[in-house]
Amino acid sequence: MWFLGALDRVLVGGAETAGRLAVLEHRAERGHGSPLHRHDLDDETFFVLEGELRVEVDGRALTAGAGTAAFLPRKVPHAFVVTSPQVRYLTVSEPAGFDDFVLEVGTPATSDGPPSDEHPPTPAELAEIARRHNIEILGPPIAP
Repeated sequence: MWFLGALDRVLVGGAETAGRLAVLEHRAERGHGSPLHRHDLDDETFFVLEGELRVEVDGRALTAGAGTAAFLPRKVPHAFVVTSPQVRYLTVSEPAGFDDFVLEVGTPATSDGPPSDEHPPTPAELAEIARRHNIEILGPPIAP
């Protein structure tokens, strides 16, 4: 799926785990990131495979390079931004649910490049969709 400018793939979804967890692979370029947000129900762990991210968790900035992990607990404000030219990382969400959010917001990928007809939701639309998935958007993305 093309999800807000990143190529995301659900490796293991909630349907396969009775809702216990979801594992997604993400590929993105420098500057891609999330708005400041929090998950009400799920803990999230990032495992960086290639490249580097800056992750902000509860106001603390962490650098996560290849071979490292970052834990983002539920109900704690967090955001991330890609700081290397490209990045590839996994996220594990426990319980599952983030995978459904990606599937609802994303556009099916038919090639390695973003679709020309991708129309990401407006910030207000994204906030409403996020709310339906127990995610609260708290602020804008962080700068690279």
